[in-house]
Parts: sequence; structure tokens; C-alpha cells
Amino acid sequence: MRPKERRQTGQRDIFQSRLDQIIDPTHPLVKLAQKIDWTFVETKLGAVYTDKKGRPPLPTRLMAGLAILKATHDLSDEVLCARWLENPYYQYFCGEEFFRHRLPFDRSSITRWRQRMGEDTLVALVQESLAVATRTGAAKPTDFRQVIVDTTVQPKNVMFPTDARLMHRARERLVRMGKALGVNMRQTYERVGKLALIKHQRYAHAKQFKRANKALRTLRTQLGRVIRDIRRKIGTDEVLNAAFATQLSLANRVREQRQRQRGKKVYSLHAPEVECIGKGKAHKPYEFGVKVSVATPIQRSKGGQFVAHIKALPGAPYDGHTLEKVLPEIERQIGVSLTRIVADAGYKGHNATDKHRLKVFTSGQKRGVTDTIKKALRRRAAVEPVIGHLKAEHRMGRNYLAGRTGDAINAVLAAVGYNFSLLIKWLKLLFALIIAEIVATPHQKTNLNAA
Repeated sequence: MRPKERRQTGQRDIFQSRLDQIIDPTHPLVKLAQKIDWTFVETKLGAVYTDKKGRPPLPTRLMAGLAILKATHDLSDEVLCARWLENPYYQYFCGEEFFRHRLPFDRSSITRWRQRMGEDTLVALVQESLAVATRTGAAKPTDFRQVIVDTTVQPKNVMFPTDARLMHRARERLVRMGKALGVNMRQTYERVGKLALIKHQRYAHAKQFKRANKALRTLRTQLGRVIRDIRRKIGTDEVLNAAFATQLSLANRVREQRQRQRGKKVYSLHAPEVECIGKGKAHKPYEFGVKVSVATPIQRSKGGQFVAHIKALPGAPYDGHTLEKVLPEIERQIGVSLTRIVADAGYKGHNATDKHRLKVFTSGQKRGVTDTIKKALRRRAAVEPVIGHLKAEHRMGRNYLAGRTGDAINAVLAAVGYNFSLLIKWLKLLFALIIAEIVATPHQKTNLNAA
């Protein structure tokens, strides 16, 4: 069933307070809510719903507004619910007409809505943020014809993986599941397994690696015994085999993998999709998460350095091999034809399509580089602070959403939050300039116009 979208009625209620009577109409969130084309958002995001019978979902503006506020102000779902309940500006932004003293949604509704939308649908919020930027004068459509493309790592919410801890946790999860499903194991190794893990950690810290490796072999042996014991006990029981299938597969992969082996490895049991990516940083040689491509205009717009495109790239591809997929998406989402793409030296040997191949310039390139292109290459580092803001202020520094779908959604929402935060600052500055123009003397107006 499709959601019942809310519309402003203008009605009054003697028992409720109208939000437009208790808020400041010049507040940036109020101005932003008036600039967003909510009909476009409802059309794009509402396309995932069907006309089947059932309970109607929550209004699209309410859920989209919550997603924007969460990413813009770096809030968890729990804190967002608490803030929404006490902040009239949050409620007005989400389309409420009267001040509410109780939540019209549940915290888990936010999670289910994100999962239902998916990455391809939530991209509409990035498109609308750029459209609002052009409508308010914060950016021009021509600003997005030349872009900088770079990749970064979106870390997952996992501990630093070690073989010893992974095997210990795999055994613990199997034992816990076995007790829950009534599988009586011959031995669980709860006490001696924990002791072996402690020994390994202490020996490794003291650089006594022969003793540490002996404790590691003990942990591997214990895990193998538990795996074989469970397989014997469940036998051909289809229900138990289906219940244990995922955990047994993960535990066996953890037991078989070695420190220096090549290929896919398990770095986290609760997030097996996590990849180990090395970006060559001295302070952080390896990061565990997913690679993300970020594109931003070469020239800074009036409102700031907006994110034009963002996409999670599972599989840790080579940077240059991402352009074939990323560049057509940028043109399709923004609706402009790219005339120049600037990237760092890691994109050498890229596989951009024939349409874009001669438009891509990398750092250190010598052939075909004019003075104008040299100037654009000097602007390549402008994408770095954008990535820093996405990670530090908009929840891309540690991803708490589950699965590969969560990786993609979190990256898109980080870009949405970043763009809307720039728009809030722009609207605040714009209103301050208008007020200054109104109250200024004629001599001061001349100075303001000159500025």
C-alpha cells in the first residue's frame, strides 16, 4: 500500500499548538524545508511502494526528513528520536503541522525504511540537494561539468581482526547457538579456550612468538573439534543443518585461513563482507570496510564544495577501473555532460569509456596538459577536505549499517547530510546579508555591494 502523504491544511486547534506560530520563520531549517521540492522526493521515493492491500506506510516526507536530519547532524537513531520529540524545527522540517508530544513512528521504522528504499532510491536525495543548491544560488549547473574523482575507505564497525580472536569468537558463537537449539556437545572449551586466547595475546605482546603460535594452534584445534562435534550431532536433520549452515561455513573459513594467504578472507563474523584495503597511509596502513568513490566539482561553488556523486564499490577494485562505472552514473544523476575529470596518480591506466577517456587527467600527467588543465590539476586536493568532513561529521567514518546494502546506503546518506549542511550554512549567510542590506545606511550599502 502507498503512504498517505501529508499536506498543510491551515486548520487551527484549541488543544494543540501550530508549529508556524511557535517557530522563527527565518530559521535555516524552516527556509530549507520551503526550498526542497517535496513532491519530487515523494514521487521518487514513493516508487518503491505498490498498491497491494495492507497497513499504509509512514509519510514519505516524514521519513525522508528524518534521514536528512540524521545524516546532517550526525545522530544515531535513538538520539534522533529524542531530538525530534523536543525540537519544533525538526518536526516542521518533517512536515508536521502541530507540535507533537509523542512520536508518530517507532525507532525501528527508520531502519526498515532505509532497507526498503535502498541505494538506488536514496540517490534522489542527493539529486534534490544539488537542485536546491541551484535554486538558492549556492551553485550553478555549469559547476558540475568538471569534477574531481577520488576514492576512500568507509570503515565498518568491527574490531581489528586477529586470527586468535576470530577463532575464539567463532567457537563461542557455535557453542551459544548449540545451547539455544538443544545440541549437547561433548566439550565447549569455554574456560580453556578463554585461557588460550589470553595466553596468545600476552605472548604476542611480549614478542614470544613461538609460544604465541602454540596458543594459536590450540585455539584452532578447539574450534575444529567443536565444528566436527556439531556436524556429528546434527547429522541429517534438515532444520538444524539449515540453522547452522552460515555459522559453520564462517567458522570453517576462519579455521582454514592463514595470515599471509591471498584472496577473500573473513575479518569479522558479524560482518563477513568487510574487506581489508590498504591506502598507503603511514598512520593507518590497512582499513577494514569498503571502498567508496567520491566526486566533487573542480571549482568551488558559492555555497561550498558539494558532493556531486558518491558510490560504494565492493570488491576493493583498482581506482582506475572504477571510472567506467562511475562517470556514466555521474552524468545520469546530475543531468550534465562532463567536460573534464581530474584524479590522482592512482587512476593511471584507467578504463574510462571512449566518451570520457580523453577528458580524464591524472596527477603527474605530461602529455596534452595545457595551462588551464594544470590549474585544474592543482585543484585536485580539494576533494580531500570533503572526504574528511564526510567521515568526521556525517557518519562515514564508521559505518554501523549491516551488510553490503548498509555500506551503500550509509555512503549516500553521508553525501546527503554533507550537502544539506552546506545549504543550511548558505541560507543562514544569505539571510544575514539580506538583514544587513535592510538595516545598513546608504554609505554601508555601497560597501556591501562592493563586497
